[in-house]
Amino acid sequence: MKNKTTILTLLLAMLMLSVSTVQAVDVAPRISDREIIEKLAALEAGQKALSTRIDDVNTRIDDVNTRIDDLRTDMKAGQEALSIRITSLEQTMLALFGALTALVVAMMGYMAWDRRTMIKPIIDRLDSLEMEVVRELDLRHEEGSRLTRQLKALKEYARNDAKLKEILRDLSLL
Repeated sequence: MKNKTTILTLLLAMLMLSVSTVQAVDVAPRISDREIIEKLAALEAGQKALSTRIDDVNTRIDDVNTRIDDLRTDMKAGQEALSIRITSLEQTMLALFGALTALVVAMMGYMAWDRRTMIKPIIDRLDSLEMEVVRELDLRHEEGSRLTRQLKALKEYARNDAKLKEILRDLSLL
C-alpha cells in the first residue's frame, strides 16, 4: 500500500508541474505580412544608416592614417635635420678642441723658448765667472791653487815673523 501511495503522489506532483509550465507560456499574437515588411524595411534603413556610419568611420580612419603617415614623414625629415645638426656640432666641437690643443702646445713652446732665452745670459755669465775663478786661482797648478800657495808662503814667513804668526792664529789659519 505504501508503494501505491508513493507512486500516486509522484504522479500527482508530475501532473502539477506539467500544468504549471504550460500556464507560463504566453501565446504570441499573429504578425501580419504587412508588419513583417515594415519591420524589414526598418531593418534595411537601419542597415543603410549603419553602412553610412561605417563608411564615415572608415573615411575618418583613412584620414587618421594619412595624418600618421604625414607625421612619420615629418619625423624622418626632422631626424635627418637633427642628424645633420648633431654632425655639425660634433665638427665644431672637434675644431674647438683642436684649436685649444694647438694653443696649449704653442704656450708650452713659448714658455720653453722664454725660459731658454732667460737662462742663456745667466749660463754665459756663470761660464765667464768660472773661467775667471779658474784663471785667478790657478786651480790646475800641480802644487795647488794660487790661494793655497799664498797661504803656504804666509805660513813660511810667519815662522820668522811673530806678529804675522799671531795674526794667522787669530784668524785660525795656523
